[in-house]
Formats: sequence, structure tokens, C-alpha cells
Amino acid sequence: MGKKRTAILWIRNDFRIKDNFALSQAEQYDEVLPVFIWNDKDKNPWKRGAASKWWLHHTILQFRESLKSYGSQLILLRGSPEEEILRVARLVQASDVLCNHTHHPHDLIADQTLQGLLEKEGICFQSFHGSLLCPVDELCKKDGEPYLVYTPFWKNFLKTYEIKILVRPKTVPPVPQKAKNSGCSVEDLNLLPRQKWHEAFHLHWSVGEAASEKKLKDFIAKGLMSYDKLRDFPATDGTSTLSPHLHFGEIHPQRVLYEIVKKFGKLSDIKNENVMQFCREILWREFSYHLLHHFPDTPDEPLRERFRNFPWKNNKKGLHAWCRGQTGYPVVDAGMRQLWSVGWMHNRVRMISASFLVKHLGIPWQEGAKWFWDTLVDADLANNTQGWQWTAGCGADAAPFFRIFNPITQGEKFDPDGSYIARWCPELGRLAPKWICRPWEAPVHILNEAGVRLGDNYPLPIVDHKEAREQALWNYESLKSQAGSPSGSCPGSS
Repeated sequence: MGKKRTAILWIRNDFRIKDNFALSQAEQYDEVLPVFIWNDKDKNPWKRGAASKWWLHHTILQFRESLKSYGSQLILLRGSPEEEILRVARLVQASDVLCNHTHHPHDLIADQTLQGLLEKEGICFQSFHGSLLCPVDELCKKDGEPYLVYTPFWKNFLKTYEIKILVRPKTVPPVPQKAKNSGCSVEDLNLLPRQKWHEAFHLHWSVGEAASEKKLKDFIAKGLMSYDKLRDFPATDGTSTLSPHLHFGEIHPQRVLYEIVKKFGKLSDIKNENVMQFCREILWREFSYHLLHHFPDTPDEPLRERFRNFPWKNNKKGLHAWCRGQTGYPVVDAGMRQLWSVGWMHNRVRMISASFLVKHLGIPWQEGAKWFWDTLVDADLANNTQGWQWTAGCGADAAPFFRIFNPITQGEKFDPDGSYIARWCPELGRLAPKWICRPWEAPVHILNEAGVRLGDNYPLPIVDHKEAREQALWNYESLKSQAGSPSGSCPGSS
């Protein structure tokens, strides 16, 4: 009888059984030790934020139960991956370490270090393409250069990509006996925020692979055919809200497109704009990872270098008011309060709120990116970076900086009856739609009847829209005079 072949399955951001390439490779071994490692001393400047850790806590619990149904066990470890992987590999005499590829620049460097350490021990490190539709360096221009504009990236994808799907593994090999009691509990990871602001999250979210599959099924059946029409209206359930499930790998984007193709046919042949707009949003995520791979400094630095000289303000008071939903602009405040309450914000309102921070308050986009990173359950480095650089006009295929969202008219257009604002800013809930986006213009008797006391139970605007817009344009013109005009097309709706 030969020596047992043992592998370590390193779970990182792929908390699913289906369509998990590293897990599917594990079937060829006699024993497999699934591990998740929480590096509580991680020096990564973009380590998980508080809301993301809440989701992580619960998805670990769900995934652990899924593995248990296969007779396996998820071992939780604390420490640096380099030390912990090497330690357990020696403990179980593993020949291989299996994982799905990471796209975080900091983690890529750590992976190279780990691979070198394992090779010295005769252990093979296998990292599989397992979280995106295509390898990040595969969809490039004919000359090998990365795409900086989304539309040709999307068109190339339609021409070249074939939807494939992996299946649920039939078995998961048993865990090595000597490792079964080598881990800690999920409570020992201390992932849940000490503050109690997250306690209502469970009222809004169901976490895990089964929940993500149900959400996709329900969305295709009930929401997809009105997606393009309703996706910009935050008071409606017009979006899929799959983003946190995709981020944590509870569902693979390939599964999403597979289910659409199964119902509507080949992607390049689909004519329905609702379906295609949703697919383009899935590919926007892919495009964001494409950019992060080719430009790994963009989480902290603008892609367009000339924006490094932009005259940003050190506006701590304005930043605090924005974070707390106390700007005096109701649609902005509603979005920021929704974010604080449920760990998520509607995408249209994300754009409005981000534009307000950068262009009305003159605060660097990096400050907004940090706040979103800490408070979003779907905080994703590639998407977060691309979204903020798009808003600030300094990224790939970005909205021009001179495109400044008017928070008043945006609210009136996308929350016409004021129901979204009324939900998250209840002190304004008795105002008529005519006034709810601009309460400072309402007559005194209207405010009194609605119980609104400006400057007391709801703030006055912290900046004047017209003056802030003129200042932003002046700042932009000063930047142009230094180095010529940055240009950029806008992939999103106005």
C-alpha cells in the first residue's frame, strides 16, 4: 500500500462548493485539509473592513456546514498564511497546496513568498484561475496592451468567450486525522465589529452559497426583464444585490451567465436590453479586475497621473458630515444612512454620493474609498477602486471631472415620490415630493406642518450647490492649464 496523497485546500474568497476549481482538483487526493486563515496581524493597507468581516463571519459558518455535509471539515487558523500553511503542511505531510488565484496586489506578493517556502520543502503550490470569467491577462488588445475603455473590452469578450460550467463535486476526500482538532472556532477570529451598528444586517441579508443561488434564480424570474428600466431607482428592488455573494465567492460569475444563457441563448445573440445591460454589469466587474491587475497602484494612486496635482481639500468637517448622512442634501444623506444601516448602498446613489464628496466638498476620492471599504458588505478592491476613480475622472473610461451630479435634480429624477429619502431620512418623511429633495426652499409653514426644523432635526446644506460646482470647475480648469485636458468617456447612464 503506497503513501497517501494529501493536499491542503486553502479557502480565501471562494466560499462555495459548486464551480470551485481548486475544490474540484481536490478529488484526486486521498486526504484533503480545507483551511481558512485569518491573518489578524496583516499589514495589508486594504485588509477587510468591518462590514466585510461581518459577512465573512457568517459565510464561514455556512461554508463549514456545506463541507460537513460531504464528510469534510473547515479548519480555521490564525496567523500569517506563510507560517500557518507551512506548519499544517508539515503536520499532515502534504504534497500539494491548492487554492484559487487571488487578485489583490498585496496577496500576490505574499503568494510568491509562500510558493518559494513550500518549494524548499518539496511541496507544490497550485493556484487556479477560479474567481473570474477569464484570466486577468487574457482579454487584452491585439498588441497585448490592456484595455482602458470598457466597450471594446466587452465586445472582445462577446466574440471570444464561451460559457462553461463546473459541477458540484461528487465527493470531498476526508480530512487527515491528526489535523481534525488543529484549528480554532469562528468566534476566536473576532470578526464581528465591537460596535453594535451591524446588528440589523441579518434583517437584510441571507449569507452563503444557497442564498446566492436562490437570489439569482428569483432575480432571473422576477427582476431581470425590468432591470434596465428600474435599476436606477433606489426605492425599488430593481437590482440583483448579488455583489456581496460574488465578492465572497459564494457564487461564480460563470454560474450567473450560465443561467442566463440557459434561458435566453448565446450571449452574442441576445437582443433584450434588460438582459444585456445586466450582463454588461457583470463584465464591468471583470473589467475592474483587468485594470487592477495591470495597474496595481490604483487603489491609492490615480491612473491618470496628472490628477496627483489636483487641489483637493483637507475638509474633515465635511467628510464627517458626509459619512454620517448629515450633508443637508437628502438623497446623499439617505444613501449614506442606508450604507450605515445595511452595509450596502444602491449603485445610483453611490454615484451621487461619491460625486458629492469629490466635487462638492473637494475631498480626495481616496477618503471616500476608505469609508466605503469599511462599511460595505460587498467591499471589493477592484470594484471600489474603479468606481471611485470613475467618479473622480482620474481612472480608465472615467466620467469627465466636469460632469458634476446635481444632488437635487438627481434625487428628483430617481426618487420622484421621495419614498427612498423618506425611508432613510424619516425626519423628512412628511414633506411632499416637491420639497423633499430641497427642503431649504420649502415655505416655513410647509416645514412646520411636516415637523422639519432645518438646522435642528435636519441639517441645512453644508455647501451651496452652485458655488460648489463653480469651485470644482475652477479646480478642474487649473489642472488642465498645468498639463492639458484629461478626457474620458462615460460608460454609465446620466
